[in-house]
Amino acid sequence: MLKSKLFPFIFLFFVFLAGHGQSLPPFELNSEWIAKIESMVKDQKNVATKVKKKLLIFSLHTGYKHWTIPHTEAVMNIIAQNSGAFEVTLSKDYTVFNKNKISKYDVIILNNTNSKSDRRDLFWDIFNEDSTLSRKQKIRKAKQMEDNLIQFVKKGKGLVLLHGAIVMQNNSTDFSDMVGGSFDFHPPQQEIHVKLVDPDHPLVSSFDPEGFTHYDEPYFFKNAYFRYDFRPLLYMELDEIKMKRERPTDKIKYVSWIKRHGRGRVFYSSPSHNAQSYDNSKLLQFLRNGLLYVAGFIDCDDSPIEKSTGS
Repeated sequence: MLKSKLFPFIFLFFVFLAGHGQSLPPFELNSEWIAKIESMVKDQKNVATKVKKKLLIFSLHTGYKHWTIPHTEAVMNIIAQNSGAFEVTLSKDYTVFNKNKISKYDVIILNNTNSKSDRRDLFWDIFNEDSTLSRKQKIRKAKQMEDNLIQFVKKGKGLVLLHGAIVMQNNSTDFSDMVGGSFDFHPPQQEIHVKLVDPDHPLVSSFDPEGFTHYDEPYFFKNAYFRYDFRPLLYMELDEIKMKRERPTDKIKYVSWIKRHGRGRVFYSSPSHNAQSYDNSKLLQFLRNGLLYVAGFIDCDDSPIEKSTGS
């Protein structure tokens, strides 16, 4: 009875948020929520493999802290474990990117690994805290860590970037080339209708043909993004996005894609900034598909689109 009385007020609260570009209310990660996610993915089929891939879920941030970092870590861990295809390591230790350590993994998930806004370089942020290093040494060490990650992918490994992870090395041309773009800006949070570029693509097979709607930050991108050197999966129509600044000339903005980099595979998903979006089992299946793609368990069309398609 109490819930039924509260429902109209809850509904109006979310309408208010949507109209004022405010965030959804954060909530603590707890066993009840984890159990709910586990129940939603339990019917996902196991992957037939004799040898499990070694998966690293890396969740260190030095810049903006997304409240959903622990939730996203839990979601991807549950998905990976449930698949039966991965041996999972959770870490916030940057030394995992040392050459002798990173080579142990087959797939890395970067979970909202935002860097600080001054240099937009997570590795620089780390080494800059070391007063024993000269500026030149800090720059060299940061570049080496980034190079280790890029070579990891080029040599045939898999990389998943979730939401703010694209900001990790945001001013790096090499990183932008690898992941398919760099973060530019985002309008206020709002209800977004996410649509499917190709409803027949296997990685989006879990969604209804019309896509889905959720409350999120509508990310916009720059640098390598405008080469469209990727196979887009999800998009939003620019005319539907509420924003205060002048609108770009693009008609659509891609918010998720896959691509090859060297012999490796990359999957980027901007959804989601809010853990409430994980209540959508179809989104969970999509994230699973992206993970399996970069690990080499799903082969699909990942050829780049023509530049004209993105305009």
